[in-house]
Amino acid sequence: MADLMRLYRELVSLEIELWNGVEGRLRTEYDLPLTSFEVLHLLLRRPGPRIQDIAEEFSITVGGTSKVVDRLEAAGWCERRANPNDRRSSIVDLTAEGRKLTEGAAKVFEEELELRIGSVIPEQSVREVTSVLSTLRAAGRALDAERKAAGQKPVPAMRAPKQSGRPTAS
Repeated sequence: MADLMRLYRELVSLEIELWNGVEGRLRTEYDLPLTSFEVLHLLLRRPGPRIQDIAEEFSITVGGTSKVVDRLEAAGWCERRANPNDRRSSIVDLTAEGRKLTEGAAKVFEEELELRIGSVIPEQSVREVTSVLSTLRAAGRALDAERKAAGQKPVPAMRAPKQSGRPTAS
């Protein structure tokens, strides 16, 4: 019989250790929390998302996302502009300074992932684990949607941390 509790503990412990290791490197080399990097990196990969789009990407609340974007904007790394398709929302873009920071930090991020994952397991295993985790996430989202449709209390969304560290339940 599968030991699901052990799998859970291993996944959570890996997530914490991986987060801390990658964030430590980003803070050392760029004074950049991982939460900030994640949002900046999304803006680099997908220019012009709305706050709602960013929140959905990271499974965190819109309020938490807005606070992270406020801090990034105050640092001069991104800026909001009116959404031409919906005046009630804004679009978020990197500034030139934010793009330069993110491109440099992305190299460090990728190096750390290579050290912590890529150098440990073969590429085929990376693809397989990624597929399994994607399947589990999709099944979890479907379960949450079923429960919501049945009128059950939803699982709380995650909110972004205030300064650094992993997101927490709201």
